[in-house]
Amino acid sequence: MEAPNSKTLPKLKAFIFILEIILILILLVFWFISDFLHTSKNLWVLFLYCFPAEFLIAIVPHEPVILFFGKFYAPLTVALISAAGTLLAEALNYSVFKYLTDTTLYKRLSRKKMVSKLIDLFNRMPFIALLIAGFTPIPFYPFRFLVVMAHYPIWKYLLAVFLSRTPRFFLLSLAGQAIKIPDSMLVIIFVILIAAVNIPFLRSLIKKKKKRNSP
Repeated sequence: MEAPNSKTLPKLKAFIFILEIILILILLVFWFISDFLHTSKNLWVLFLYCFPAEFLIAIVPHEPVILFFGKFYAPLTVALISAAGTLLAEALNYSVFKYLTDTTLYKRLSRKKMVSKLIDLFNRMPFIALLIAGFTPIPFYPFRFLVVMAHYPIWKYLLAVFLSRTPRFFLLSLAGQAIKIPDSMLVIIFVILIAAVNIPFLRSLIKKKKKRNSP
């Protein structure tokens, strides 16, 4: 006889997965269309911004917003609020990638030699690798894939995120407090960082599409 939860569990996982994606999309859209959020000094804005800024590939940058809040709050306050939001966002990332491990695409990807080599390399010093990637400007999103593919425990992952991201956020907010960068300059930095992150990604997609369409 089939277990009662054998059908409901996959549906529940799919529902949670879709809900997580919708939540982040709503926050992202709300951030872009709301003039109030762009100028608000409320710490809840900083907390909620962590989700689109740290979710999956993170199409919006975190740094300009932390520099902005650093002008009005103590660096430790800004760092801890940002760390709290980031930890929840990274828990969502882990959950989303965990769900994707059951897909055919993931299974094909995991069989590739390059991927297996990356996983083996990561497994040599996973915690140290996460600390370095979390603290430095190294793109962090590949590690969100790796931790799940390497079956790295979520509590260790979140601990590494907390220990690396919190001092990074503290230093950024400290810089914001010391330098007090004008808001207009922060907007320019924001746009430049978005372009730096997303233009290479869009170029690679366009190249792949051209290759598929070429005879």
